[in-house]
Amino acid sequence: MTLLRRQFLQLTVGASLTPILSTVASAEAYPARPVRVIVPYAPGGPADILGRLTAQKLSEHLGKQFYIENIGGAGGNLGMAQGARAAPDGYTVLVVPPNIIVNPAMYDTVPYDPYRDFEPVTIAVTSPTVLTVHPSLAVQTVKDLVALIKSNPAKYSFASPGTGTPPHLIGEHFRLRLGLDLVHVPFNSAGLAVGSTLAGHTPIAFTSLPPAVPQIKEAKLRALAVTSKLRSSAIPDVPSMGEVGYPEIEGEGWFAFIVPTGTPKDVTTQLHREIVKIIALPDIKETLATLGFAPVGNTPDEAAALFRTEGVKWAKVIREAGIKAP
Repeated sequence: MTLLRRQFLQLTVGASLTPILSTVASAEAYPARPVRVIVPYAPGGPADILGRLTAQKLSEHLGKQFYIENIGGAGGNLGMAQGARAAPDGYTVLVVPPNIIVNPAMYDTVPYDPYRDFEPVTIAVTSPTVLTVHPSLAVQTVKDLVALIKSNPAKYSFASPGTGTPPHLIGEHFRLRLGLDLVHVPFNSAGLAVGSTLAGHTPIAFTSLPPAVPQIKEAKLRALAVTSKLRSSAIPDVPSMGEVGYPEIEGEGWFAFIVPTGTPKDVTTQLHREIVKIIALPDIKETLATLGFAPVGNTPDEAAALFRTEGVKWAKVIREAGIKAP
């Protein structure tokens, strides 16, 4: 082979490999600097806890710091607005509950569009809602409770962690679908809602699992059903609504990781892969279970589809119940 031909081949092969090598180098370069993880709520809540657990592992796995920035206020709208305005470069990630798709139906205006401004990475976990009652109520099943409420109009109320939260919306769905005269009493957290039911002030409660489980196990509250499709491993003796004859009363909280629209596809793919790997780790799964979370880790397309179906479902409940943001 002549020297000229050898040089030509080297140049040709080198040129053909350059785009491939550049792509690989680009993918390997992420993250090249710290990544902000916005939690649109105050520290200490479930979104914050999940965000911190995941951010710590992402930092370990990817070699750059993933740090939490809590931006609370307006039911999550302030933090989500900042996320929507962030550069779509992979250096802003958000951890959000269903409020991302519920708030537009509940507030007159919101400073973001959940479908145009964001792209889901994954629904990381779900958090079942549990229907509990004070032990003084002479009911053992959901059917008993429905009969009691119907025979005593305007007498009973239910507690929730707050207006627009998944437990509140599920409680309203329960009220509307079964035609019950039941008053909603919102609190600022699931813990406060559970406390009110423990004291007998609001004899019925729809709440997330974590603050209710210890009280259920100590028989201080009676759990009638969980509103997820399946029973919860945290309280395996408690049936689902479907099992007790009310399959239409279904819903649960969830927490998703999302990024601003336009974030590079390879970055979203990498984040998805790592987050799914993290929530499957034995120690993380154990921690999540104690918090009442069940790991999911679905695909971005599956998460996007859930956003839309949940948005339609809960907007209908919000309209029918006349719910407005406080």
